[in-house]
Amino acid sequence: MSWGTELWDQFDNLEKHTQWGIDVLEKYIKFVKERTEIELSYAKQLRNLSKKYQPKKNSKEEEEYRYTSTRAFLATLNEMNDYAGQHEVISENMTSLITGELTRYVQELKQERKSHFHDGRKAQQHIETCWKQLEASKRRFERDCKEADRAQQYFEKMDADINVTKADVEKARQQAQLRHQMAEDSKAEYSSTLQKFNSEQHDHYYTHVPNIFQKIQEMEERRIVRIGESMKTFAEVDRKVIPIIGKCLDEITKAAESIDHKNDSQLVIEAFKSGFEPPGDVDFEDFTQPMKRTVSESSLSNSRGDGKSEPKFGGKSKGKLWPFIKKNKLMSLLTSPHQPPPPPPASASPSAVPNGPQSPKQQKEPLSHRFNEFMTSKPKIHCFRSLKRGGAGPEDFSNLPPEQRRKKLQQKVDELNKDIQKEMDQRDALTKMKDVYIKNPQMGDAASVDHRLAELGQNIEKLRLEVQKFEGWLAEVEGRLPMRTEQARRQSGLYEAQNTSAVNSCAQDRESPDGSYTEEQSQETEMKVPATDFDDEFDDEEPLPTIGTCKALYTFEGQNEGTISVAEGEMLYVIEEDKGDGWTRIRRNEDEEGYVPTSYVEVYLDKNAKDVYKSLQKISE
Repeated sequence: MSWGTELWDQFDNLEKHTQWGIDVLEKYIKFVKERTEIELSYAKQLRNLSKKYQPKKNSKEEEEYRYTSTRAFLATLNEMNDYAGQHEVISENMTSLITGELTRYVQELKQERKSHFHDGRKAQQHIETCWKQLEASKRRFERDCKEADRAQQYFEKMDADINVTKADVEKARQQAQLRHQMAEDSKAEYSSTLQKFNSEQHDHYYTHVPNIFQKIQEMEERRIVRIGESMKTFAEVDRKVIPIIGKCLDEITKAAESIDHKNDSQLVIEAFKSGFEPPGDVDFEDFTQPMKRTVSESSLSNSRGDGKSEPKFGGKSKGKLWPFIKKNKLMSLLTSPHQPPPPPPASASPSAVPNGPQSPKQQKEPLSHRFNEFMTSKPKIHCFRSLKRGGAGPEDFSNLPPEQRRKKLQQKVDELNKDIQKEMDQRDALTKMKDVYIKNPQMGDAASVDHRLAELGQNIEKLRLEVQKFEGWLAEVEGRLPMRTEQARRQSGLYEAQNTSAVNSCAQDRESPDGSYTEEQSQETEMKVPATDFDDEFDDEEPLPTIGTCKALYTFEGQNEGTISVAEGEMLYVIEEDKGDGWTRIRRNEDEEGYVPTSYVEVYLDKNAKDVYKSLQKISE
């Protein structure tokens, strides 16, 4: 089966078919190019997705990756990054093995096709020229024969006419002979041309055209084989990365199987355990008799002045809960915005003055005015935790609960030990260098490292002192944690209650049971407590307990004292409900808390915490 014998007369159709084959090849190249672009785009999107959810450096997210579930998610992100890399490999291999090779092959194919069809056209033109020569020789032979016949007829006519001279007859005879000779020559030429044409035509249709068409057929078959091999390569490129992609998926599965819910639960305990004992039962207070009610609402200072110790201060729970209540009351007086909150969603932030929430009895003098005289003795009130606005905590982490403080101290000790080891390694290296310089003075001056060695020695000594300091605090905390017995808690609660009695007197004892203010001399004396005592009392107090959570519905810029800025959608802790003034007290972390408009947040209160909080408020009132 050969195109040269079967398709000897289909030159134009073969030309169209081979051009169509090249178009198909170019279409396939375009298809592979678009596939490589899709693979690159997909890989880029996967990398961006993995990068988007990677934990940011020096952020809170890094701490979250202690849990096995988040570590598994991080492993998934890393594997997705490798997964994207395999799609990039697919794109690169398809570009180099298919697109590049086929593009070069198409150029070669076009040149070869052009050469073959040029030879075909040349052969076609040659046979057409031979045919034209044959037709010209044939026409000339025909014309000479006709002219010879006419000359012969003219001679015979002249020879039969008696009136024609002998010279005219001879002339006619010579003319007839000349024409006859010309016809014979034309006949011979025509015969020669015909034989030559038949030979050329035979060679054209049985030799030249089959050879040219055979080359075109082989070219087309190579094109078909080449596109088939490219399609096979197309599949092989994908198949080669399947094992690596399978490994990526296996790693994701392995990461998912490594999730340990028990371990994560234990990490939550380690992260948030405070080390405090739960509060005990609340003692019953009998308010049926006015005298008892008056005593229960009197200040600690009055109780001590009368030489009486109320049982509720030495009780199991009051030693721990009473300072919270007093601090809550005092901080409300000092930091709650006095003016009504702005309407949602966007309004100017309240020009709040830390004068305390509005009193139900507006005709009375607000308690904040009574505190103004007291606060003028020490204008800096940054010691209060709710006013720190994210400031740094104390060096010994005494602002943290015992368990968290122990972890921070242990972490600090480990960091210092690492620094000491690093400094000692440097000192050892310099010492060896000095020994080398002493043995080989030409390599360097041994005295040049003495200054650096002295510095390292001083640094190591300073770090060791720091370690001793933090180890002392750590030993103190570790010694306290197991000794939270009932008697220790009772003594601790009584001590804390007595330490805060002066400020509590200022915040509460100015009110009588009917809501009016009293002006006893003993209370005025309690108001004038030295500023340093006042500062120390609140530095050691624990933060207010949370009673629920809230979600910010709108963004609020807390630009005034006592307020806090929140972003839309942010989740925060609620530590004090709205008391009717339109403000809710919230906390972001241990050092950031303040007031926001109640209409700006959606509050989710814990029922148990809310009940305890209300009971504590009743006790404090």
